Amino acid sequence: MLPFLALISSFGVGLCSFAFLLAAIVCRRRAWPALQHHLPSVRGVLIAFGLALGLALLNFWFSAGALLRDLEKPSRMLAAATVMLTVLALRPSRKALWWGLIAGSMAGAAFIAYQRWGMGVERPGGLINSITFGDIVLCMGLLCLAGMLDFAGRAAIWPGLGALAGLTGSIASGTRGGWVAIICAIVVLVRYGHVLRGRLRKGLALLALALMVSTYFIPQTGARMRIDQGISDIQQYMNGGETYTNVGVRLELWRGALRLIERRPLLGANAATEREELAALVAAHQVHPYVLEFPHYHNDILQALVFGGVVGLLVWGATLVAPFLFFVRLLNRPESAAAGVTAPALAGLLLVLSYFSFGLTEVIFWSVRSCMFYALMLFLLIGLCLNAQERTTP
Repeated sequence: MLPFLALISSFGVGLCSFAFLLAAIVCRRRAWPALQHHLPSVRGVLIAFGLALGLALLNFWFSAGALLRDLEKPSRMLAAATVMLTVLALRPSRKALWWGLIAGSMAGAAFIAYQRWGMGVERPGGLINSITFGDIVLCMGLLCLAGMLDFAGRAAIWPGLGALAGLTGSIASGTRGGWVAIICAIVVLVRYGHVLRGRLRKGLALLALALMVSTYFIPQTGARMRIDQGISDIQQYMNGGETYTNVGVRLELWRGALRLIERRPLLGANAATEREELAALVAAHQVHPYVLEFPHYHNDILQALVFGGVVGLLVWGATLVAPFLFFVRLLNRPESAAAGVTAPALAGLLLVLSYFSFGLTEVIFWSVRSCMFYALMLFLLIGLCLNAQERTTP
C-alpha cells in the first residue's frame, strides 16, 4: 500500500506510517526480542536518525525563532523505525512490496502521462511538484529492478514493466536532476550484475535503462529540449548573460549558499539569521535579488551546511551513509548470495543512492512526504533484509 498510494493520493504516506506505528505497538512483544537480536546490525542506522532528531531538539531549545514544526520531519523519520519492528514481528512476504512498487510505478506513470500529454500540462507534478513526483516515481522504478530477483521465469516481466513505468513517469514530469540516479543505478548493476540471474532479467534491466537514453532522440518526450536548455542556461550564466533560468537560478542560489557557509561554517545559521544574511548579500549586490524568493537552496548538501554547518552536514549525511554501509555489507557477504537477501538489499542500496542523487540538484528532503517515503521504505527494506538473513544463516 505504501508505494502504491504514495503518488496517487494525498493521504497514503501518512496513513501507512500511522498503520505501521499501531502495528508495532500491537506486536511489541514479538518485535522487541527480534530487534534486540538484530540490534548490532542496525545500531548505526538507528543512531544516525537519532542524531538527526537530537540536533533538531538542540536547535529548537537554543535557537531563537525555532518552531515546533522543525521537529516534525526528524521525529517522524526516527519513528519510521516502527516499520522495521512490524516487519520483524509479522514477517510479511516481500512479494507484497514488489507488487506495490509495480502498481505504484504504473499508476504514477499513468497519472503524470495523462497530465502531460492528455491535459497539456508542460511540467506536471500530480498532487505534488513536478520535481519531487518525477524523482519518487523514478526511484520506485529502480526498486522494481531489484524486485525482479523475487520473480521466477517469465514473471520477471512484471517488475521489468514497473521499472519502465517509473522511467516513463520521470520523463513525463520533465525533471532532469533525477537522471543522475540512472548513472548510480548503472554503476550498482554493473557491480552487482551477477545477482540478476538469467537473460530475461538482465535484458529487462538493460531495456529499462536504455529507455532513458533513447528519450534524447524522441522529440515528443522533451528530453532533448530540456538537456539543450540546461546547457544553454549554464553558458548564459558563465558568460554574464540572463541568470533567471532553471539552471541559472540554482547556480545563483549555490553561490549565495557558499557565501553564507563561509560566515558560519561549524554550526550554520537559524532560519531568521539565514534570511537576514542572504538579504544583506542582495543589498551588497553579491547575489541577485530573486534568490530571496526561494525557500531552499536546491541542493541537500548546501542546505545542510547553511542551516547546520559541518555538524549538520555530518548528521544529515549519516542518515544516508549508515544505511548505505548496511546494504553494501549484506551484498558483499558470500553467504548473502541467496536471492532472499540480495533483492531487498539491492533495493535498499538503490533507494539510498537515488535520494543522494536527487539531492544534488534539489532538496529532496524538503517535504514531509518525500522524507517519510525515504524513511518508511528504508526501514521496511532493512526489516526484509534481516528476516531473509535469518533464513539463510546456518
